Order: sequence, then structure tokens, then C-alpha cells
Amino acid sequence: MTDQAHIESTSGEVVENEAPETSERRRRRKRGARSWIIEWVAIIVVAVLVAFVIRTYVVQTFYIPSGSMEPTLQVGDRILVSKLSTEFGSVHIGDILVFKTPPKEATAGCEGPPVPFLVKRVVGLPGDHLVSRGDTIYVNGKVLDQTWSHVASLGAKPVPNLTVPINTYYMMGDNEPQSCDSRYWGPLPANLVVGKAVMRIWPLSRFGSL
Repeated sequence: MTDQAHIESTSGEVVENEAPETSERRRRRKRGARSWIIEWVAIIVVAVLVAFVIRTYVVQTFYIPSGSMEPTLQVGDRILVSKLSTEFGSVHIGDILVFKTPPKEATAGCEGPPVPFLVKRVVGLPGDHLVSRGDTIYVNGKVLDQTWSHVASLGAKPVPNLTVPINTYYMMGDNEPQSCDSRYWGPLPANLVVGKAVMRIWPLSRFGSL
């Protein structure tokens, strides 16, 4: 019979008798292919959106282009910056912040090409009184406890006698004599802060928390 599912060949083997592909089967196959493409496009779009949200609101990586934070951060280091830690947390003396370059930096006499972001350490909080005598920094009349690695010489730029205004931070680089920081362009407005540097992720030989 011609409509049987299988027929026997002369050698005794079972041979599949395939019916021609129907138009309905072809339509189902095309719909399946389109569905597969749509699913993958949706996955890619969602992944891009998630990456954008994470980069914008959660964490971001930054590259260190200069030696102003040596020895803590060296040229070529890559750091992970937490945006939530400053958005919902507190800023303390000793924290390393990444921030948008203050407008005054352009006329402060700093060397090097302009950059969109800077990284420095907090040495004064809103309301703190700061001053330096020789290479010693005083905060509210007490010697600043610099437990972090730093170049102790302030160089030619001392810390002026001032009180840190509200909603600002006083920032300095760990490489104090080579850092263009708040001594040059003044206290940092809090609204320029991007986030807190929490980890060095490159090079792997120096991987670790900050």
C-alpha cells in the first residue's frame, strides 16, 4: 500500500517513507524561527538595559591615568566604584571618592590634560576645621590620623586655614606634593561625587579592597 508508514527494501531494511513537507508545516517552522530570533533580541535588549542601570546607579569601573594617588593607586590601575555607598551611605574621612572634575580645576593651574573624573581621598567633612603646619594636617585641632599609605610631604601647597562648607568635602591625593586637589580648587561640592572606590580589580597581582 502506498500510504503505509514504512516499506521494506529489497535488502530487508526498513526505509522511512517521508511525505512531502506541507505548507502548514513550513509556516510553523518559519514562525518558530521568528520566535527564536525575537527571544534572542529581547534577551540582548534586557541585558543591555540591565548593564546600563548597573553602570548608572550601582557600580562602575574607572582607570587611573596619573600618579596623584600613589602609592595607593598607581597608573594603570582599574578600580570598582560603588555609587550606592555614597547615595545611601555615609562618607568618612579616609574614604576614596571618584567625582566629576570641579569647574574650578580648569583655572587652578593644575598640570596635565583635562579629564572628566578625578579620584582623591576625603580629609575633611562638612563643618570640619582644617589647617596644616609644616607637613602635618590638623582637623578640628587634632592631627589627622593618616592610617593609609601616602607621601607625607605636602610640597609647596599647604592646607589653608578654613572650615569645610556644608555639602562639600575636602579632598587630597595620597601623593600629596604631586596632587592637584582641594588645596588648588577648593572643597568639592557633594553633588559632583560619583561614588566610593571600594576595590582594585586590576592588575590581578594587586587585586583587593581599598
